[in-house]
Amino acid sequence: MFILYILVFVFGTIIGSFLNVVIYRFPRNESIVYPPSHCTNCESELKPYDLVPIVSYIFLRGRCRYCGNRISIRYPIVELLTGLIYLILFIYFGISIKSLSYAFLESLLIVITFMDMEHKIIPNKVILIGLIAGVAFRLIMINYGVWDYIVGFLVGGGVLLFISLLSGGGMGGGDIKLMAMIGLFIGWKLTISTLFLAVVLGAVGGIVLVLFKIKTRKDYIPFGPYISIACIISILYGYDLLNMYIKLIRG
Repeated sequence: MFILYILVFVFGTIIGSFLNVVIYRFPRNESIVYPPSHCTNCESELKPYDLVPIVSYIFLRGRCRYCGNRISIRYPIVELLTGLIYLILFIYFGISIKSLSYAFLESLLIVITFMDMEHKIIPNKVILIGLIAGVAFRLIMINYGVWDYIVGFLVGGGVLLFISLLSGGGMGGGDIKLMAMIGLFIGWKLTISTLFLAVVLGAVGGIVLVLFKIKTRKDYIPFGPYISIACIISILYGYDLLNMYIKLIRG
């Protein structure tokens, strides 16, 4: 099992390397296929040994082999994060279609998180990919039910849309579509858990950023990362949290 865990983690880091390409090129409307991986400063084409997830960054000390330009720390972070999430999902759900669907969702959420932090956008084409994949997984996983996920789609997008209307546009359209997409993957119960956790995490995160003067009250604080973190917590512990809340209400 230990060897299998290592293989799953390594596979996750490889996927993370691809996600880095998507994160960099999608906002710039560049192809993710061509040209091949290259230094964004000197445009030298990178060799296979320059692209080993995490290891190459450490070996090169965070600099391009050809021009010496500093490589963003985001690259190894995304690779490590993806590897860890894939490993955790495998430990919890094993090799299953549910694990695969969650891994696909979390891959999209990693892309969305870093795009939202770096560019303050959640591209429609990423959401569209998620919606198409969500429908495909629902058809493949028809034995898991359908209505829970349709309701999840409606609840996820509907709640944030309602908040946006009440606040006069205080909630971004990208966040609304993101929650709708998530609901299609995880169903309405975990969607409710995700919404609750995202609001709590967003509030705490915003207060911390303002207190440490990283952001001001007038600055834009992306909500997508908090939704993404809340989603993975809900996938792993959402039902436990909901049961605890119900027991608390019942006294």
